[in-house]
Amino acid sequence: MAGRHEEFEAYATLRGPHLFRTALLLTGGDWHQAEDLVQTALAKVYASWLRVRGADNRDAYVRTVLVRTHISAKRRRQSDELPVSVLPDGAGTTSDPALRVALLQALGRLPPKDRAVLVLRYWEDRSVEQTAAELGLRPGTVRNRASGALRRLRELLAAERDTLTTGS
Repeated sequence: MAGRHEEFEAYATLRGPHLFRTALLLTGGDWHQAEDLVQTALAKVYASWLRVRGADNRDAYVRTVLVRTHISAKRRRQSDELPVSVLPDGAGTTSDPALRVALLQALGRLPPKDRAVLVLRYWEDRSVEQTAAELGLRPGTVRNRASGALRRLRELLAAERDTLTTGS
């Protein structure tokens, strides 16, 4: 039992920061929700660690748990969202903080499944097939959702485009 615990702890320590960055994008930049999401997903993974550690691709398995936990939580707490006027600072650095904040705000306005598709396809650099498998969707559905979500993201960012590109 101690070996299982130590193995899981080593995995969670190594992959935790990456999971957090993914969770931060899934939650639309909400630092606290991202932390909660990672903790909940890791708790689920720990409960079935014997099965997880035998998986062909542990990272894909854990990421699937993370994304499905997020989508499930969003369904349950649809009315618990509280809008904020300013997003907290995110992990990492960027050359254009205003663009980063605008993008996170726009991502946060997308439906959870569309956000999950964009995060997995473009942030995690997953193929259509990998994204479909992780979300339990068909590849055609992933392509359609990605196309629609990108179009919606462009619409949400259109009003701020001039300000963001000129730096004023």
